Amino acid sequence: MKKNLIKILAAAGMAVLTMGALAGCNSTTETTAAATKAAEATTGTTQTTTAVAAATTTAKATADLKGSISMVGSTSMEKLATALSEVFMEKYPGVTVQAEFVGSGAGIEAVTNGAADIGNASRNLKDEEKSKGIVENIVAIDGIAVVTDPSNKVENLTKDQLIAIYNGTTTSWKDLGGADQPIVVIGRESGSGTRSAFEELLKLEDKCKYSNELDSTGAVMAKVASTPGSIGYVSLDVLDKTVKTLKLENTDPTPENIKAGSYILSRPFVMATKGDISKQNDNVKALFDYIHSDEGKELVKSVGLIPAN
Repeated sequence: MKKNLIKILAAAGMAVLTMGALAGCNSTTETTAAATKAAEATTGTTQTTTAVAAATTTAKATADLKGSISMVGSTSMEKLATALSEVFMEKYPGVTVQAEFVGSGAGIEAVTNGAADIGNASRNLKDEEKSKGIVENIVAIDGIAVVTDPSNKVENLTKDQLIAIYNGTTTSWKDLGGADQPIVVIGRESGSGTRSAFEELLKLEDKCKYSNELDSTGAVMAKVASTPGSIGYVSLDVLDKTVKTLKLENTDPTPENIKAGSYILSRPFVMATKGDISKQNDNVKALFDYIHSDEGKELVKSVGLIPAN
């Protein structure tokens, strides 16, 4: 009987100890959870404070930018330059972006003379231009499409056939599998970045036999669309159904083919500055920061071009 009582008391003691241990564990768990919540709250506060500070800094930078940016140059870059100007002025209401489209050569001359902040050129800069301190800032890659009037039956040209058309060796579409019809060779004016790039890529400098030399991309499109037997070259981003786009070496002029290097006619879009970007005023620096950002790259894609990087 006495032994049984001792066993009962021992069991009761063990139960008390077990409950105490469990209570201690629960207390430790609650303390740890409380500490974790406090840490999370502190971290959240820090993150919120950091985000607010970043937003305040951005807002201040936006408010601080005032003045204007002038761009002069390539007519082929009109679509990109116009879109860039509109979006940038929305982000920075204190800045006015003015753009003129008078040809690549005129744009480089304007930035060289200090008449413009940026010279837009749809070609690589020449050595003599670089020697004057002009910096080549490539912002996009464009393809040059070869177009004919919509009724033309020819679908594809080889590089050699295209060269023969433009140097005057081939003068009838009949020789290329088309109708017995004279080829009307349309091109851009001297000083055009599109013309320079086209002729350089095909090694046709000073060798082209043009029927008409026109002063803008839009003029080439309109002339080719309305002239039977005509052929011309234009920037990729202006293509529409008013003309027929030819394949070159059995390859379509698409962004994917240009990026892959399989399409033979592509060229850079350059926003040239006098000196490095780091030496430009804050407005111009902000414009380049934008076009190099993820949002800026999406803008480049939206107008049918390929971001440079």
